[in-house]
Amino acid sequence: MSYRVPFNKPSIVGNELAYIREAISSFHLSGNGKFTQQAQQLLEDRFSWQKVLLTSSCTDAIEMAALLLDIQPGDEVIIPSYTFVSSANPFVLRGARIIFVDSDKNSPQLDVTKVAEQLTERTKAVIAVHYGGASTNMDSLQQLLSNRSIPLIEDAAQAVGGYFAGRSLGSFGTLSCVSFHETKNIIAGEGGALIINDPRYFERAEILWEKGTNRADFKRGRVSKYSWVDLGSSFLPSEITAAFLMGQLEKMEELTNRRVAQWTHYLESLTDLSEFGIGIPSINPLCQHNGHIFYLLCRGLEERNELIRFLMERSILAVSHYEPLHESPFYLNLYDYTALPEAERYGNTLLRLPLYHSLKEEEQNEVISAVVDFYRRT
Repeated sequence: MSYRVPFNKPSIVGNELAYIREAISSFHLSGNGKFTQQAQQLLEDRFSWQKVLLTSSCTDAIEMAALLLDIQPGDEVIIPSYTFVSSANPFVLRGARIIFVDSDKNSPQLDVTKVAEQLTERTKAVIAVHYGGASTNMDSLQQLLSNRSIPLIEDAAQAVGGYFAGRSLGSFGTLSCVSFHETKNIIAGEGGALIINDPRYFERAEILWEKGTNRADFKRGRVSKYSWVDLGSSFLPSEITAAFLMGQLEKMEELTNRRVAQWTHYLESLTDLSEFGIGIPSINPLCQHNGHIFYLLCRGLEERNELIRFLMERSILAVSHYEPLHESPFYLNLYDYTALPEAERYGNTLLRLPLYHSLKEEEQNEVISAVVDFYRRT
């Protein structure tokens, strides 16, 4: 079904098609060509990320992180339950036990105090998910982990262009992962990147990225041939993907600023819904978010479903978000249920409103009017 105002609409904003044509005419369409290298360098320079490797998805980047940290069966990895399955799957594939923690009562970010309660001698990594392009409280989380040799991984899938206390999201973790999926602010259709902020992992990351071979050393002339030297997989995106991404990255400031402006318009227009007990996003004052998601917190599951139907009748698509992973069938087949009430509350009540680059002001106002009408009539 098509909607007059869809939830998401990918946009071409610059030189994406020209760069794809250039990649095709160069006869280099496989990974790690000119556009891959340019995009990686741009991201490193723009955000002070130490080393960036483009990947076919953010999921691939997290899988690389699990390999780099040598996660083994029996290791424990702490992850917020209110997240996408890709935050957990790579560690399950390595045999780890996932320890889910609850969200903060004021936002879908993980509750750092709950992380503290779950740390043990078996904890091998903590995953911070920056929900909606805003930030987990990185001051508290870094302080918690500062005296422990536990790597922090940032799942910054939604957070390219976000900051905490003036520092870019993705720069805090030992390893960090971002997404360029078509629903994100900056897109490549599918795509992602692994950010390596600890030089100890630079060399091995390249090997994993190159299917477990030392091909990078071969290309640099350090070895006469390349060989299979470690684990790895085909994590590189094609040059077609990198070329499209490069066209988007050149417009990164424009894309982010427009998204934040649209997000702010929603906030200013819907703040009065608080009189009905409806929640709106709460952002840490130290966080400079990127406007990725604007959500409402309805008063219950049935009300959210009614609002979705009401908007659909007006040809507007608004959507819920995650099922908390600790309630998922897969996880419950492995472990007993443990209540995480805040994650469950977000799972039942959070509704995302349409937000994308080409969303026109009159279309956004139509969404706002429809939401207000729904609550004024009930």
